[in-house]
Amino acid sequence: MQSFLNQIAEELWEKNDSFDNLIFILPGKRAGTFLKNSISKIVGKTIFAPEIHSIESFVEMISGLSYATNTQQLFELYNAYLNTGNDEKESFYSFSKWGQILLQDFNEIDRYLVPTDKLFSYLSVVQEMNQWHLKPNKTQLIEDYLSFWNNLEELHADFSKNLLENGLGHQGLVYKETCNNLSDYINDTKNKKHIFVGFNALNKAETYIIKEFLKEGKADIFWDIDTCFLKDKIHDAGFFIRQYQKEWSYFKDHPLKGLSEYYGTTKNIQITGVPKKVSQAKYVGNLISNLNKKDPKQIRSTAVILGDETLLNPILNSIPAEINRVNITMGYPLDKTPIAGMFTRLFDLYIQLDSRGWFYKNLVSFLVHPYVQKILTKDHLNTIARIKTEINKRNWIYITPSKLESLFPDSNEGLTLLFSDENVDPSVFLNKVIGIIELLKVKFQLLENNLELEYLYKFYTLFNELKLLSAKYPFLKDLRALQSIFKELLSTEKVNFRGEPLEGLQIMGMLESRNLDFETVIITSVNEGILPAGKTNNSFIPFDIKREFGLPVYKEKDAVYTYHFYRLLQRAKNIYLIYNTEADVIEGGEKSRFISQLLTDENHLENIVTKIAVPRINSIVNSPVSIQKDRDITNKISAVLKKGLSPSSLTNYIKNPINFYKQKILKLEEALEVEETIASNTFGTILHKAMEILYDPFLGSFLTEGGLLEQKQKIRAVVENELLKIYTAEDISRGKNLIAFNVIMAYINSFILKEIQDIKHHNIKILALENELSVRIDVPGIDTPVTLKGTLDRVDEKDGMLRILDYKTGSVLKSNVEVVLWDEIIENYDRSKAFQLLCYSFMYQIINPIEKMNAGIISFKNLGSGPFYFSTKNSRNTSNKDLNITKETLDLFREQLIKLIQEIANPDVPFMAKED
Repeated sequence: MQSFLNQIAEELWEKNDSFDNLIFILPGKRAGTFLKNSISKIVGKTIFAPEIHSIESFVEMISGLSYATNTQQLFELYNAYLNTGNDEKESFYSFSKWGQILLQDFNEIDRYLVPTDKLFSYLSVVQEMNQWHLKPNKTQLIEDYLSFWNNLEELHADFSKNLLENGLGHQGLVYKETCNNLSDYINDTKNKKHIFVGFNALNKAETYIIKEFLKEGKADIFWDIDTCFLKDKIHDAGFFIRQYQKEWSYFKDHPLKGLSEYYGTTKNIQITGVPKKVSQAKYVGNLISNLNKKDPKQIRSTAVILGDETLLNPILNSIPAEINRVNITMGYPLDKTPIAGMFTRLFDLYIQLDSRGWFYKNLVSFLVHPYVQKILTKDHLNTIARIKTEINKRNWIYITPSKLESLFPDSNEGLTLLFSDENVDPSVFLNKVIGIIELLKVKFQLLENNLELEYLYKFYTLFNELKLLSAKYPFLKDLRALQSIFKELLSTEKVNFRGEPLEGLQIMGMLESRNLDFETVIITSVNEGILPAGKTNNSFIPFDIKREFGLPVYKEKDAVYTYHFYRLLQRAKNIYLIYNTEADVIEGGEKSRFISQLLTDENHLENIVTKIAVPRINSIVNSPVSIQKDRDITNKISAVLKKGLSPSSLTNYIKNPINFYKQKILKLEEALEVEETIASNTFGTILHKAMEILYDPFLGSFLTEGGLLEQKQKIRAVVENELLKIYTAEDISRGKNLIAFNVIMAYINSFILKEIQDIKHHNIKILALENELSVRIDVPGIDTPVTLKGTLDRVDEKDGMLRILDYKTGSVLKSNVEVVLWDEIIENYDRSKAFQLLCYSFMYQIINPIEKMNAGIISFKNLGSGPFYFSTKNSRNTSNKDLNITKETLDLFREQLIKLIQEIANPDVPFMAKED
């Protein structure tokens, strides 16, 4: 296969004794390197390289202007906007949201040499018509809206004038100035011949420039297209070149040059559907590995074309290790770099900062960023782990910079740089981020991390430019405006990779492949919405007006994609097209129309293989978790039995032995977290403590109505005091915490009112509050006594009957405390509340032997149902129940308790997970 650039170089070398008087103009820079390589191979001797330009550098040279950066353009546009018209002006923050669209429109208008007076007049009239109505007077809003459209021509003129005065221009303005200066340039280079190579979709300025050179007779143009697409009158790959052949007078006397007939040759075409982005990257990696095993030399003429450029990172991570030379011919989006996330979060952090400080979740989210960890790590100390631990331990919901500094008495440069109490305006913030970049630079240089250094340099350039512009222009007043412009710039900037363009596997975007040919081509993301991009209209200029003034619309844009796609296929022998089978809005639609066209192309129908590739998935058999009890575990169980088992730990075993194993054997505790709102366990703890304080005056005495009414007045103060031990006054004065505060008070208030009604008919004496018990029992088969321990919320006498009462803040059902079959209490977790009540009664009976007692649960959620007393029943269907807990009842419970403890201690019974 002869590449297009080789073909052109050979043809020109045959007709010219040297390349000294030739100037080559190509669509992009990359093709220039390949052209030089082709010339060196054909010439076979040392010569001076010809002058080679990309079209953009060529017009920049003729215009005498320099390209303004995107940031400069936006600031200059806003400056012109402020000085245009008398209508009310938007802030820079609001303007930056739509300013980029206006820049694109101005750029396109100038590149297509549209007469601005006619277009803007047309646009203004259309908007006037859209706002027409019968009412004679327009609102101020409508007046301002129409004023904006009426002032667009003046805005465009002022914007262009300001740029020209500074020797700058956006792309369209540079093209426009080139057209104005073209005759002078042509006169100055009469002894040179200009060769235009590989163009397709020309804007009107490019068309004018090339036609002027051709008219002078000192130029030539070579098109990179197959005759197949020229002859097919409806194929979009030849859409533009067919137009030029028909409309340019030059082609009435001159044939099209550079044409080829490779598309119809035999090709190996594989079309593969793969689910999702990452699977595509993995598939490409596997494909490259297979190609390399088959023929390592083939990789040198292989290109991976990324339809969706966000696939670059996963593709790079999927390249096989044996591929040691990879050249990336594309820019990586700056907003996809890891460091972009850190700066985005830093912006958010300072914008969200208020008088209370930073909300802990926002701060922690920032702290866990890998680059923040690098900044704060000092002498191998994990600063972030300590900050997170202290935040959780101290329950800091809002954190100020001074709180952070208090954790580190010794100075920490990174901490001081990231977090400060000073008023952070755009100027201070920009100095802060530049300082962060310089600190990271030192760390990355020590690690010799060149990729991160490249990212840092790009951000350093961007922030320094913003710093200079914010000093020059007074309208960048707050962080929101700075963040807005930062995000806009981030979405357009790219990090350019450097490599050896003539060696190894080539990875590039669709536009970077212009004029380049490869034997093996792998194209990813061949989906609608990506290839081609589809109908997107990010413009202030309506479709009809674009059509009227010859501006490109989606038809022309689709034709550009079609040309690039089929041009890659022209000379390739092996073609792999990969598309995403899982169509969605974000990752592209269904498989591309290009695939459908290929599947109906009679020239290649026999050579196409279609398939669907899916990742290999190994089925995983879900078997219950089982932990065998070895000697170490058995020893730990013995220690637990000696130290003490509580009713809750035993019911935890009944619910799921694995939970018991984690909690008691492995000593795993729940991760300490900040309680921004009162958690259910904290809610219960506060209620229990408040009840103990309020009933403490009655300890050893009978409840009285006067005494209860007096304690009722203290509810708010007692509950508030308990809450303030965990939260600040501000934290409990708003939101869910305020609701929880009032619910606790309402629960206690209702309970005391119910007690007041109860003591009118009964005598109630408080015997104990939050009474801690601990007893030892002998268990057959276990050498040492087993300790049982627990805390009784309340022990009292009601009309002479001893009651053990347990407070619960959750819901309780009568069936939870009723026992029919005794085996159930150690097998069915639904009977866990009955088990707990019996456990408390069993321990109390050992310490204070008594003939009979009652044990019940006070559920604050349904106080009206009264205490839920433990009871035994002969049948589930009977309403007859025995509430008394006697020695016989406790003997039956003892049998089940011993059985449960023996199971826990038995080395032959593993800890087996139960399904929830």
